[in-house]
Amino acid sequence: MSSAPALRKVITLRYAVALYVSSVLGPSILVMPGLAAKIAGPASLIAWVGLSLASFPFAYTFASLSSRRPESGGVYSFTKEAFGFHAGVVTSWLFAFWFVTGAPAVTLIAASYLGYAFPLSRPETFLAAVAIIASAFAVNIRGIVVSSKVQLAVIVSIVALLVATTFSSLNKVHFTNFSPFFPDGVLAVGTAASLIFWSYLGYENVSNVADEFENPKRDFVRSIVLSVLVIGALFVSVSFVTIGTRVYAVGAGSVAPFAAMLSNVLGSYAAVAIAILTVFIIFNVGNVYMTGMSRVVYAASRDGAMPRLLDRLDPKTRAPARALIALFLSAMVSLVVYYFLNVDLETALLIPSGTAIIVYVIGSSAGIKLLRDSRTKVLFAGISLAISLAILPFVGVLLGGSLVTVLVALLYGAYSKNKRGKELKVALKKE
Repeated sequence: MSSAPALRKVITLRYAVALYVSSVLGPSILVMPGLAAKIAGPASLIAWVGLSLASFPFAYTFASLSSRRPESGGVYSFTKEAFGFHAGVVTSWLFAFWFVTGAPAVTLIAASYLGYAFPLSRPETFLAAVAIIASAFAVNIRGIVVSSKVQLAVIVSIVALLVATTFSSLNKVHFTNFSPFFPDGVLAVGTAASLIFWSYLGYENVSNVADEFENPKRDFVRSIVLSVLVIGALFVSVSFVTIGTRVYAVGAGSVAPFAAMLSNVLGSYAAVAIAILTVFIIFNVGNVYMTGMSRVVYAASRDGAMPRLLDRLDPKTRAPARALIALFLSAMVSLVVYYFLNVDLETALLIPSGTAIIVYVIGSSAGIKLLRDSRTKVLFAGISLAISLAILPFVGVLLGGSLVTVLVALLYGAYSKNKRGKELKVALKKE
């Protein structure tokens, strides 16, 4: 065990809500309402409302597990407790793979939006992505106090702009645009729902910093309720205005409806504004995920599920500095691979999405086993598991990277356990 100082318990209710909203509210809010409306028309609102409600079981399951036993590492710790050391090893490596492949992918979205507003070459676009990840690393390396304050300030600014733009577009909403309500039939709602499901991933991330909550038993459930309400209201309201103004049907709005709505407010400055907003949103997502994932790596290395050299906290900031450095450098390697292999954005996003869903399957299964004292909690965990299993096959062959990660994790787990066994025998002989 490391003799380094403990993690700081500084996360209060407002910071918890900021972490949740930041983890879930990604760039999808800028594009998904338009894509869903093109698939199902006005009926896509049913998908948004339904998934906003369905996201609560996911959020509540992870919050219940965290408040029950607040530990650094979140789902990794729950899985290890429920199914043993090897399951925990697999979960921790999947989390790392999720970040290492996903962070570069989402930063490329922001870099691409910058390209719409400013003349950027392909190398410059990738350098912009590097700068976003590096900024998140620079904030996190200074500790949870700094990263939480930055997170709160940025997410408040983002939500304020989203709300202001949505309200300013209400005068252009015409209820005739909601008819016919089912232009492509009822089944199209299901297709839209499968697409926008990715917009609601992220509730598991705050569980990774459970050990840094001031009062986890009180604040986890309260922050979940508030976060689900805020996130659901934002997604549904942006979707409502997107449909009511029909910006998704013509011009730039068919790809980026929020950009079209923002142009109604800012005119010719909209392209620059939407580029900057996208950068801030994706920085926020990258920042909060770097915070959460570094705690998983720290907790796993402390237990031997990952290399022990990552089990270190900075004496001054109490940030898991080595875990942060490892994640940052690994993400840079992935970005280089994406660049030289010309990996398209859809592929780059689906690889970590598949990993995320597997983590949800594992975490929900752990919830069913560990929350048996409450039928309601077991029911929510069961719903989360069913939804995750239903969505998983749609990732297809891109699950290959996740499966390779599982194999590597199992091999490392066997090596680590064997090494610990030998060390224990040597220690016993010395005694």
